[in-house]
Amino acid sequence: MAYTIDRYNNTQLTVVEDGTIDQTTDLKLVGKNYAGYGEIQNENFVFLLENFAGSNAPPRAVNGQLWFDSGNRKLKFYDGSNWRTTGGAEVSTSIPTGLTEGDFWWDNANEQLYSYNGTDFVLIGPQSAGSGLTQMVSRSVTDTLGNSRGVIASVVNEETVFLISSAAFTINTDVTTDLPGFDVVKQGITLKNTLSTGGGETSGDFIFWGTASNAEKLGGQPASSYITTQTASFNSLASFSDTGLQVGDSGDLKLKIELDNQAVIANEVGTQLVFRTKDVNGSINNPIRIFADSIRPGFVPGTEASSPPTDVVATIGTADHPFSAMHATNFVGTASTASTLTVASSDRSGSEGTSAGTVAVRTSSDEEIDGQTITAGALKATYFVGRATQAQFADLAEKYSTPEKLPNGTVVAVCSHEDHDVDVANRGAIAIGVVSTEPALMMNSEAEGQYIGLKGRLPVRIIGSVKKGQAVYVDDKGCASTAINGGSLVGIALETNTSEEEKLVECVLKV
Repeated sequence: MAYTIDRYNNTQLTVVEDGTIDQTTDLKLVGKNYAGYGEIQNENFVFLLENFAGSNAPPRAVNGQLWFDSGNRKLKFYDGSNWRTTGGAEVSTSIPTGLTEGDFWWDNANEQLYSYNGTDFVLIGPQSAGSGLTQMVSRSVTDTLGNSRGVIASVVNEETVFLISSAAFTINTDVTTDLPGFDVVKQGITLKNTLSTGGGETSGDFIFWGTASNAEKLGGQPASSYITTQTASFNSLASFSDTGLQVGDSGDLKLKIELDNQAVIANEVGTQLVFRTKDVNGSINNPIRIFADSIRPGFVPGTEASSPPTDVVATIGTADHPFSAMHATNFVGTASTASTLTVASSDRSGSEGTSAGTVAVRTSSDEEIDGQTITAGALKATYFVGRATQAQFADLAEKYSTPEKLPNGTVVAVCSHEDHDVDVANRGAIAIGVVSTEPALMMNSEAEGQYIGLKGRLPVRIIGSVKKGQAVYVDDKGCASTAINGGSLVGIALETNTSEEEKLVECVLKV
């Protein structure tokens, strides 16, 4: 039976079949009943004892395996991707790969030690590379008052080029004799040959080369006295008189102050101001142009010479950065939203309800009113004054109180009880209407009760067969039938129904 070989973490490594040798790893795994297994197992023990000693890495390593690199005399382990040194530093003439944060590398070509920070190799030392001492070194310098001053000296090939100090002092050159070219140290950086006799200027070839962000003087003059004709960048304001400054060969653009404190940006030659910027994709846009009589959208870059220029779409404010308010005498265009609508010189807000002083708007969802479902899009108000040419439903109804909720289509008559108006009509009663299903006009809507259809067409509870065009009369229990039975006329059937059972039949009322 085959062996299933698991790793220490209980994951399967391999399956060794009977009578075979498995070479998945650098150890030979012996299957059951394999002849001569003793030599193989003993060799496996030796391999483990010597940690696979050899100049070449084991070819079938598993995570955590040890290997003695006899060529470099280093004990290494396999991390699943690379062979790593267990102690000391990686030794090579080129930058090694596969190291993790905190590992060391000894550059045996330049005899320097580096530490890996997870991204780059950081030089530990020595800083001296090649002939002569080259380094930044902390040292103590004695001043003329006998105080010990801490400085940082920049040394290149045994020569101190500059000193860094947090305070100014004069060096006691009788005590400190190994700093030629230095006598006064300034707060900050002091170059070699910046001597007290030179008025603060450095003699010889020692100078700051490159770009400086600021200088106290230029040619001996203070920086506040200068302005450049090139691109300038100032860390503080440059002051001008109220007459301001001009830009352009003809002084086209002028920045100035008028009326003592009125800031003016003026095009002194042309007829417009153009504001230009880039979008997130780096394309140049000109969103706004200001003319003498208007503010207009900008032009498509490159079309400004056309007549008229091609306007671009410009947005004033955004959804997440809106203006608080915009005031104008007239607005011409399309607005997606308005908080009020001016009606008869009054600003009125929209409302789906019946609030006084508001503009009636269509409802946004279905709504049930007095048991009747009004679909979304209805216009709802307390009163309607005017002329209606259409109605969705077919009957005129009025509210009357009933002893209980009566089914739709029930024929009703005036009730003798004082606590309600109408009840189901029976034979001999005079019908005044039928309980309405969907009234077109609902009168007395604020009263208690049910809507009773008085005129129009609506379903009526009918007993017995009925044909279209037949008259129906009051029967018993709120129903009507074609039999007169001494009852009053209810209406005329608008459809045929031969069922003898009670049902709703569309009729035109004749009460």
